Amino acid sequence: MPKRVMQGVVVSDKGEKTVVVRVERTFLHPVLKKTVRRSKHYHAHDETNAVREGQTVTIQECPPKSKLKRWEVASVAGGSDQ
Repeated sequence: MPKRVMQGVVVSDKGEKTVVVRVERTFLHPVLKKTVRRSKHYHAHDETNAVREGQTVTIQECPPKSKLKRWEVASVAGGSDQ
C-alpha cells in the first residue's frame, strides 16, 4: 500500500527532531455550496533538525516513532529562510 503524502507549512520547530506541520484542505460545504478551509496539525520526524518555522514541507506516512509522530519530513519545498 502506498504511503500518504501531504504538503504543509511548519508552525513549530521547538522539539528535538520534531516539527509541527499545518496542512490545509478545502472542500465545498454540502448545504451552503461555499468553499471552506480546514487545517490540521501533524507532528513529523525531522532527523537532521534542518527544517525551520515558516518553511513549506512535504510529509509522508511512516511507522510510529513516538506517541504523536506518525509522519516524517520527505522534502523541503521552500518558504522563509530565517
